[in-house]
Amino acid sequence: MMDDTTKGQLNAYLMLVKAVVRQYKGKLDELRKLTNEDCDEFGLSASFMEWTRPFFQFLYHQYFRVDTVGIKSIPAKSPAILVGNHSGTLPYDGTMSHMAIFNEHPKQRLLRFLVDDFVNNIPLVGGAIEKMGGIRASFDNATELLRKGHLVMIFPEGTDGIGKTYDEKYQLRPFDHAGFVRLAIKMRVPVIPVSIIGAEEIHPLIWKSKTMAEKLGVPYIPFTPTFPWLGPLGFIPLPTKWKIVFGKPIRYTKFKTSDARRNKLVSQEADKVRAIIQNTLDRELKKRKSIWE
Repeated sequence: MMDDTTKGQLNAYLMLVKAVVRQYKGKLDELRKLTNEDCDEFGLSASFMEWTRPFFQFLYHQYFRVDTVGIKSIPAKSPAILVGNHSGTLPYDGTMSHMAIFNEHPKQRLLRFLVDDFVNNIPLVGGAIEKMGGIRASFDNATELLRKGHLVMIFPEGTDGIGKTYDEKYQLRPFDHAGFVRLAIKMRVPVIPVSIIGAEEIHPLIWKSKTMAEKLGVPYIPFTPTFPWLGPLGFIPLPTKWKIVFGKPIRYTKFKTSDARRNKLVSQEADKVRAIIQNTLDRELKKRKSIWE
């Protein structure tokens, strides 16, 4: 249970967010009108990406100093499913994976990533994520993206992944959402394991509460060393050193499309992908000197 002081801080934060939105509503409406004009059928806006790219380039190069390994695993043109570990409280892992492929891939391919419904309920964040390539997580959306030749990133841990407390960092949750294997078999596309180091520490989760979460439409209220104690400043991520490892593609050509309906097989194949990501995380963490370098 939260004490009255904590509840008061959260309420004050919500009031501040609403005040900021009211103050900048005109500018936001103007930007929204501009970026809505060139959205594709899933909401990605080329003009919005151009407008925000300098900020995310700063995060990628100067703030998180991302090292990218295995970019050759990403196909030059054909579709693929990228499966990564989920963490960080806020979805920086998806945006930094997006930037890694855009920056390091010779074709500057765009990555589309699936996001949970609750992201759309976060003030200012949901619409921005959609315009940057984030799409509501669903089998149908992923199928359509792959059919059109896109790279699609999936986080099978779901909200459990971003909700890991600090003492559980880099320990993958079970891949209960194994639909990516069904998708790969059905669409005849490879799965590329992605291991992300650094995101676990940007917002160290020390505790979470569901008491007020329903009012905000989110799965929980995070409590970190900086949030909610510092108000909006608590949303500033810590400048940890990141490394993103793209593993070798896994192909399911030996399976028939009808095998996508075999639950046991799908679960077993999903566990294999999970093991690859976990082993890569464990190996890379042993090399790391500290979270800052």
